[in-house]
Amino acid sequence: MNVKKISHLGIAVPDIEKYVSSFKDVFGLELTGIEEVLDQKVKVAFLTVGESRLELLEPTDPSGAVGKFLEKRDGKPGFHHMALEVEDVEASLKEAEEKGLELIDKKPRIGAGGAKIGFIHPKSTAGVLTELCEHKKD
Repeated sequence: MNVKKISHLGIAVPDIEKYVSSFKDVFGLELTGIEEVLDQKVKVAFLTVGESRLELLEPTDPSGAVGKFLEKRDGKPGFHHMALEVEDVEASLKEAEEKGLELIDKKPRIGAGGAKIGFIHPKSTAGVLTELCEHKKD
């Protein structure tokens, strides 16, 4: 698997606007966009940090994964996942499974910004939900 870099760190928040303002005002981070990912039931905001980004995730439906995550935490924000940028998500998921990792996604799906993504279960990655992502080539 060819991991290029840490793409982003995902932080679940109950109010995206509040936390976007905090990260911009306190750390001087640049907001590069906010969008809704319907099938994942979230609104996401990306803030640039060097070559990587912070991804703030606000649930749009409490039944989604991020909604359930916040519910377990009594609505308190917190670290949700790390995302590793890879050359080929489909091949990387297959390789991860062949090496014995438990997958959440056996096939890639489309995430924020049109990226191909797939998740590896935290049981296989030291308790950290891990996203593999492949960004559109320009």
